[in-house]
Amino acid sequence: MFDLDAYIARIGLKAPPPATAEGVAAIQRAHRLTIPFENFDVLLGRGISLDPPVVFEKLVRRKRGGYCFEHNQILHGALGALGLDVRPLLARVWIIPTEGAPPRTHTLSLVSVEGGEWIVDAGFGAAYAPPMPLIANAVTTSADGARHRLVKDDRHGWMLERDGGDGFRPQFSFTTDQVEPSDLALSNHWTSTSPQSRFTRHLVASVVLPHGMASLMDTAYTRRSASDSVTGEITSARMLQMRLSLMFGIDLTMDEVAALGLFPGA
Repeated sequence: MFDLDAYIARIGLKAPPPATAEGVAAIQRAHRLTIPFENFDVLLGRGISLDPPVVFEKLVRRKRGGYCFEHNQILHGALGALGLDVRPLLARVWIIPTEGAPPRTHTLSLVSVEGGEWIVDAGFGAAYAPPMPLIANAVTTSADGARHRLVKDDRHGWMLERDGGDGFRPQFSFTTDQVEPSDLALSNHWTSTSPQSRFTRHLVASVVLPHGMASLMDTAYTRRSASDSVTGEITSARMLQMRLSLMFGIDLTMDEVAALGLFPGA
């Protein structure tokens, strides 16, 4: 049984929103404003469990973050608890150059609401797209000014594209084929263990801000909005610990920060 009250309190809403398109958008945005995207347990050698009680304990009760398989499992449970028909999808991420088609390393949800199908995603760490109707060429604008659109793709089904001011570029592709728990488990295993996965090679964190996004890649910090972008460099383990707490709401011990491996001898 999904504890909707605990989840709603975690994301800072006063009450569950209605089971409408507007309500889905409200719950996804509150989720992204509150629960950070991060891969720290991968780098700490703890692995990523998709056991629902474990994910709920980590992201909701312990107030940690996670990556897409964790975020969207939680959001999936919340939308189901609201009475909506929701199921997972798998996607190929195209924002990182690769030879051939990238593997299916991202998950999102397909939600039936108000007589239509919408994609809903609380776990894409590199950008934020509001829920979008599954309609070709539908365009939406996020709070940081970025526009997203859905287009049909002959090989990969659907492509979500992002325009950050320099033209639309592929973000991820997906089909609406049925996804089983074993499919999610396999994709999660590759993403959290493969030497080719960015999550085994880099520290990654991000959180949506009211009018933008803050992100961290290893020691490089960025905060961007529709009007400007600020960058900085984390130069010590103590500085990293403080930045994680103040900006991302993640409290790690100094032993955990040292174990991330960015500052040898810390």
